[in-house]
This record gives sequence, C-alpha cells and structure tokens, in this order.
Amino acid sequence: MDAPLEHTDDSRIAKASTVASETVKDQSSGRILYSRDSRETVGETFVDNPRMSCRNVDVYYDDKHAIKNVSLDIGRNQVIAMIGPSGCGKSTILRCLNRMNDTIDICRVSGEILLDGVNIYDRHIDVVPLRARVGMVFQKPNPFPKSIYDNVAYGPRIHGLAQNKAEMDELVETSLRKAGLWEEVKDRLDQPGTGLSGGQQQRLCIARTIAVSPEVILMDEPCSALDPIATSIIEDLIDELKQQFSIAIVTHSMQQASRVSQRTAYFHLGDLIEVGETAQIFTNPRHQLTQDYITGRFG
Repeated sequence: MDAPLEHTDDSRIAKASTVASETVKDQSSGRILYSRDSRETVGETFVDNPRMSCRNVDVYYDDKHAIKNVSLDIGRNQVIAMIGPSGCGKSTILRCLNRMNDTIDICRVSGEILLDGVNIYDRHIDVVPLRARVGMVFQKPNPFPKSIYDNVAYGPRIHGLAQNKAEMDELVETSLRKAGLWEEVKDRLDQPGTGLSGGQQQRLCIARTIAVSPEVILMDEPCSALDPIATSIIEDLIDELKQQFSIAIVTHSMQQASRVSQRTAYFHLGDLIEVGETAQIFTNPRHQLTQDYITGRFG
C-alpha cells in the first residue's frame, strides 16, 4: 500500500515564499535584510501599557496619501525618535498626535489614535484640553510677545490651574526650573520673552508646554535652529523630562536621535518602515531602506 500523503499547509508555504522574496543578503555585512521593495513595518511597533497608540492611521492632503496605514505605540516615560528623509511623513504623524492637522482644511485623517485608551479623533473630544495633555514644541522658538512670566502663566490661566497669585508664582517657577531656565531669568521675569537667546527661547517654550502638566510632549526638530551648545542643553533637558513625560521627537539628526531616544521609528515616503530599540536601529537595522538612510546613501 502506498504511504499516505503528508498534509501540506498551503498558507504557511505561501507566507514563507513571500518572506523569502522580500529579503535580500547584504553584500557588506552578510546579514539578511528586508528588501527595499517591502513596505511592511519591521520590528516592535507595540509596547506594554502605552501612553498613546496609533492604529491603521492614514493621512491625506487632498489626493496625496501622506501617511499609509501606520500603527505605532508611544511608551510611558520614554523618548521615541521619528527619523527619515524630508517629506517622509514624520512631522505629519507627529501633528496628528494632538490634532494640529485639524487646522489644515485639505487634511483628512482616518484610523485610531488613542491617548490612555480614548480615541482623540472621537467627535466628542475637545481639542483645547487635548492639546494641554499633548503639548507641542515647534522647530522655531515661538515665545508670545509677552513677559517671560506671562509666557509660562498663559496656559495655566486659560485652563484655570492656579487659584491665586501665589499658586501661579509657584507654578511658573517650577516650570522654569524643569526647563533649566530659572536661574538665568529669575531676576527679569517681567522682561519680554522675545529678548532671550534662541536656546533660552526654546527652553521658555518647553516651560510653557509643561506648565499645563501634559502627559505627552511632542517636539518637531526642536534644535534645528540652535547652536551646538544650546542643542546640548536641550538634549540634556529631554533626558530629564522623560522621567515625568512621554516624549516623541522628530529630528533630521541621527546623532541626536541616538543620544536622546530609547526607541526609533524610521519613515520613508509615508510608510513606517522599521521600529525598534534605538541601539538596534542604528547598529543592526533589519530593513534595507533603514540601512540606506543611516549609512547616508540617501536622505
């Protein structure tokens, strides 16, 4: 009697064939990498007990598909760096995290973005308290045309976080201390914030952001307009702030990403290509596009 035919799992064979076709051997290192043609996200996109979660997020500017089916977690008390060449979508996804893209008429966002398990794009969500919980620090320092004191006090005033002058004074001092600026400005709080140096202005903007007790701080290339000394101060500050906040930073500087972040996400033409521990991304990437970028082949 003939031996019975073994059962074959066609789906497993097909999947193995697909994976094999999407991987290549890197000639310089001998490692097996996902090929440049593959657009499936590689690595650990999810974390335990995330502060924020993106699930199947797509972003369109009219007909332009700027972000393509991105799923990504932002962990608690850690820094995640978003890197990639210009126009890859990293700033777009960052602006989605506190609905800054709502101000752009042609922008449309689909999918879910959760803050502590609640979808921030639910129609019942008020964006004003949302943007207090998820603060933003922009590329160019943008202090208000007010005194240093009033720059920091502005948010707590509109959100009713201080009951009297003494409480407001304490809140302003605490915020400036956390931003590493108190000792430099404590004797001139009534002077214009616009009169500070570029690095001081950026730290003032950080103090203004943390004054309303956010849970997440978004930073869109916060050091790109600063000199190396001011940049070093901001990077040290980011390391301190992660003890209290979750931080997502967009940066064109791979050196900065490696210094300040614990996780890194690499974007390419709207796709999230690879996510992982920062050390792994920069020393042992699993995708050809990631390796091309960090080795300077493009970007």
